Amino acid sequence: MALSIGIVGLPNVGKSTLFNALTNGNAEAANYPFCTIDKNEAIAIIKDERVDKLAELFNSKKKVYNTTTFVDIAGLVKGASRGEGLGNKFLSHIREVNAVLHVVRVFEDNDITHTQGELDPLRDLDIILTELMLADMETINNRIEKQQKALKGPKAKEAQEEVDLLKRILVELDNSKPVFTLDLTDSERDIIRPLFLLTAKSMMIGANLSENELSNPEQNPHYCTLKKYAEEKNVELIPFSAKIEADLQSLDDEERESYLADLGVKESGVSRLIKSGHKLLKLLTYITAGETEIHAWTVREGACAPEAAGVIHSDFERGFISAEVISADKLIELGSFVKAKEAGALRLEGKQYVMQEGDVVTFRFNV
Repeated sequence: MALSIGIVGLPNVGKSTLFNALTNGNAEAANYPFCTIDKNEAIAIIKDERVDKLAELFNSKKKVYNTTTFVDIAGLVKGASRGEGLGNKFLSHIREVNAVLHVVRVFEDNDITHTQGELDPLRDLDIILTELMLADMETINNRIEKQQKALKGPKAKEAQEEVDLLKRILVELDNSKPVFTLDLTDSERDIIRPLFLLTAKSMMIGANLSENELSNPEQNPHYCTLKKYAEEKNVELIPFSAKIEADLQSLDDEERESYLADLGVKESGVSRLIKSGHKLLKLLTYITAGETEIHAWTVREGACAPEAAGVIHSDFERGFISAEVISADKLIELGSFVKAKEAGALRLEGKQYVMQEGDVVTFRFNV
């Protein structure tokens, strides 16, 4: 299951610098608006300590980590919903991703121009969300106009249900409430899903701090303002420093750990962002292990074993018989599948088994 996260924000807030750090990409980063004109897209490898330990355990020839696609989307300005700046491109690119990371600058630096003048993270967020909501309102109005014609047809009941829902959402948008904040039922979300509403995307906020603030973000008053907002809106807030993330890319694993320790930080911002993206979209990781390959896979939370098998190949799901399952941590502790069987830790599960984070699975199937 692919995960794609769009990195958005006003010009010059650190989006492209973060993108390069996330993906080792080469998106241009400079101190002027619209440095990024077309979207930059790259795949980031999600390093997983469990994969590394299992590869050592099995002396595997190959390791395959999970990946996340990051999309660096052109800077947004007021009026984007009407085509100002690079608005039309910006908005179309957001429709293509699963989740949105709003990068907001909270560090002071007179050498880096802020397009809106003084720092004000809530103003910056409001500019972005307002443009997305205006675009959604246009999409909804167009859909209502189209469905009005269907009210006299054979599917009048369904059309009326959709129109009523869209009008209700329209009122909420007009009151500055993005779709992701609304209390909609699963069936209502199914109705609006084909519209690809921009504010229906899962959202998290990345607060770009200076290097010396990362170990204690609360010392930054702008960060505290964002934190209060995120708590009120039930949105994930991830503190990071784009500058630090860029510096980390030139270091090996041991040097990175030492550098982060010196900064008083346990985990890189990149790692936190990726984990938050999986959590936001309700995804989990399971692993297949052997001498040939250790492979991490992604599946949605709540998926049963046959669906997880289908992530590997549709034949696995179609001919699913059973699955041998053990947690990665337990397998690493015991040292081998043989010892896991002897300890009774290797379970045989059927079609109704609900996958858990960190499961190591061997699927049995017959086609």
